[in-house]
Amino acid sequence: MSTVLITGAATGIGNLTARALARAGHTVWATMLEPYGLNDAHRRELLDWAERQGATLRVAELDVTSQESADAAVATVLRDGGDLDVVIQNAGHLYIGYTEAFTAEDVARLFDINVIGAHRVNRAVMPHLRGRGTGTLLYVGSTIIVTTPPFLGPYAASKSAFDTLAVATSYEANAFGIETCIVMPGAITRGTRHFPDATRAGDLVVSAAYAELDPMVAGNEEATSALFVPGADPSPAGVADEITRILALPHGAKPFRSVVDFTGSGVEAVNDVARDTREGFVRRLGFGELLTPRQRLSRRGR
Repeated sequence: MSTVLITGAATGIGNLTARALARAGHTVWATMLEPYGLNDAHRRELLDWAERQGATLRVAELDVTSQESADAAVATVLRDGGDLDVVIQNAGHLYIGYTEAFTAEDVARLFDINVIGAHRVNRAVMPHLRGRGTGTLLYVGSTIIVTTPPFLGPYAASKSAFDTLAVATSYEANAFGIETCIVMPGAITRGTRHFPDATRAGDLVVSAAYAELDPMVAGNEEATSALFVPGADPSPAGVADEITRILALPHGAKPFRSVVDFTGSGVEAVNDVARDTREGFVRRLGFGELLTPRQRLSRRGR
């Protein structure tokens, strides 16, 4: 079993993934912002659950907007167990509203959380994984980079950047035997705090200029729910189950992408074309060896 660090584990996908992996026998570090303040109730709930289950689950503070915090969280894990096998990049925030009505500062703040935050965590953990010559970086992305629905402009842009950063990092990680997986959930409108906690556009003057579209924005969540395939259970638990399945696969056998979509949006077909195009281009460059994790002996195997 693996030692796993999960970002953004206070609620939603991160929280359920922490439980699913701990239940499966992994040692899980559920990290979150302010576990002894803002998220104290979530911390206590997770630890109480773990005690009842007899699971190995610990909670640590990790603010993805701080490199110091990311470094400290990884150091805490390594001090405790001496190893770290998997990092799940799940932390993120949602913006809803008219793109023009978000200031440049608003958008920069979102990118700081959703994109640069993941980069900070990678910078904290990569020296350890490179030294081991093995490990897994698993990113909780989104089908939104393909579907790009209205009224989620900054968020969709940030998830596209997050995805591109994951792909670009994978080339260099592969050279050191580190696997990359990008799990792409589709729309999930219940079981998370994503929509209720979303930030709305702050420039009210600009927002007022788009008033005729307000009914569409107000009905966005309902319209999304109407897309769910009949009989589907659009719960974040499905994402947690898929992550658990992937991490049970042998090293080198994990999928680069996996889609968990309850709307039948056809993202898989787009992914297939994009993958073939990208991999073909990289091979033409002469860098085909960077497309798969190099088989390297871990420190424990030397």
